[in-house]
Amino acid sequence: MDDDYQLIAANFQQVITTVAMAVDDLAIPIQQAAARMTATLLAEGKILVCGNGADASLSQLLSGTLLGRFEQDRPALPAMALTGDCSSVTGIASQQGFEDIYSRQVRALGQPADTLVCIASGRVPGAVLGAAQAAHERNMVVIALSNTEDLALAELLQGDDVAINCSAERRPRVTELHTMVIHLLCELVDQNLFGNHNGSSS
Repeated sequence: MDDDYQLIAANFQQVITTVAMAVDDLAIPIQQAAARMTATLLAEGKILVCGNGADASLSQLLSGTLLGRFEQDRPALPAMALTGDCSSVTGIASQQGFEDIYSRQVRALGQPADTLVCIASGRVPGAVLGAAQAAHERNMVVIALSNTEDLALAELLQGDDVAINCSAERRPRVTELHTMVIHLLCELVDQNLFGNHNGSSS
């Protein structure tokens, strides 16, 4: 039991240290990304989100929170996780190849007023890179919520795109940082669109 406690305590300490060390590097990119998302929504565009594995779950967290609510009641915001439609994803994968599962959706659904958020906590999958390239073909803004170990996604960015590159010694810490960034983006977008909210979540 003592060994278990030490492991748990060490992980809690890693999270605290990782978050504290990340603030200065991430604050400005988070602000920029929230501003891009806000501009997209004000222009009646939508937010498309993609990622593989655990990052697919985070893409659904972002889109679901925008569609639903974060901490305050407000109108639904147009967002879609490209990971969410199993029939489309598996159909594209079986007919076109796995690397086209997101790019094909972006080409079909994306418009110049839209923003694509790509999430990659580890090695950037080809499917995510393809989505970013397809978004540029559609003149969309790309926000890369990525990591500092694989900069392949960040290197594709251009113009008004935003890179939020999270650094941590272990991949689970990157995923935890990404979760925090997603919550911050949702809070900032809500604040930008609907004003400050000082209540607690229910």
